[in-house]
Amino acid sequence: MRAAAVCLFFVGVFPPDLSTAAEAGAGEAVPETVRLRVATWNVENYLVMNRIIDGRWRPDYPKPESEKTALRQVIAALDADILALQEMGTEPFLRELQRDLAREGMDYPYALLMEGDDPVRHVAVLSRVPPVHAEGHADLDFPYLHGRIPMKRGLQEIHFETEGVRWILFNIHLKSRYTDYRKDPRSLWRRTAEARVARDSIRRRHGESGTPYMVIGDFNDTTRSAPVRRFLTVGDRTLTVMLDATDRNGQRWTHHWAREDVYSRVDYILVSPALLPHVAEGRAWIFDHPHTGAASDHRPVVTELVFPAPASAPQADAQ
Repeated sequence: MRAAAVCLFFVGVFPPDLSTAAEAGAGEAVPETVRLRVATWNVENYLVMNRIIDGRWRPDYPKPESEKTALRQVIAALDADILALQEMGTEPFLRELQRDLAREGMDYPYALLMEGDDPVRHVAVLSRVPPVHAEGHADLDFPYLHGRIPMKRGLQEIHFETEGVRWILFNIHLKSRYTDYRKDPRSLWRRTAEARVARDSIRRRHGESGTPYMVIGDFNDTTRSAPVRRFLTVGDRTLTVMLDATDRNGQRWTHHWAREDVYSRVDYILVSPALLPHVAEGRAWIFDHPHTGAASDHRPVVTELVFPAPASAPQADAQ
């Protein structure tokens, strides 16, 4: 088993101290309310792999240019301030996407890639908003069958500060339903264990602090499944709330498994009770775009966070 080291790449032009970047605009005029659009999207294998292209077997083939073009068209229409990605390849692939978006007028100066135990597929974040802190938890492991194994893609943790409110985005991609073991059909045990160890890490580090946070990404399971429930409650305590989400036609699916022609909802935005008051209308939506199907087998899930500007202290009258 490959050793799981905590490793987070910073792509693009980054200041040495992220807190410096967050304070860079301190002297600028501040609007009364700041709205941030936050989205999650599994971009379906933005990497090199064996593929069937136009009916031909192509070993070690990158994501086709037609899919990349469609992907960028969707991202442009999505217009997210912070975009959590799953199934991103290694650092050069994230650099490529960041560069190509910038050439087309979509500048995401902050790009963060986490490297977990999976050497191929990673979670990443593109952001227009400077983070104040970022780290990756690739050392989370758990007992499984005959030993201990790590969480496959790890847990990405990014902190932001908006109008004086510090909040955290956790980006995850739980184990797929493919399995190598008959004892664990559809990898449910493994996926549930990944969810539990990620949840426990969040609780251990931030559970008593009251810091607002969201858990966002591809959970690879349905709304009432054990992996999803692990993040929602412990006993009678609410940890997060699942944001309701539909597309413009009222449909709720976020993933299409073409081989079996199955549509399901596996991508979510979960928010802590402390963050929920900042969620516009208390809900999310599934982004329905003409090119989404050409770009990925998943659809983006989006929400907006609202942060009122702190009230200014009244100034004393001149004497």
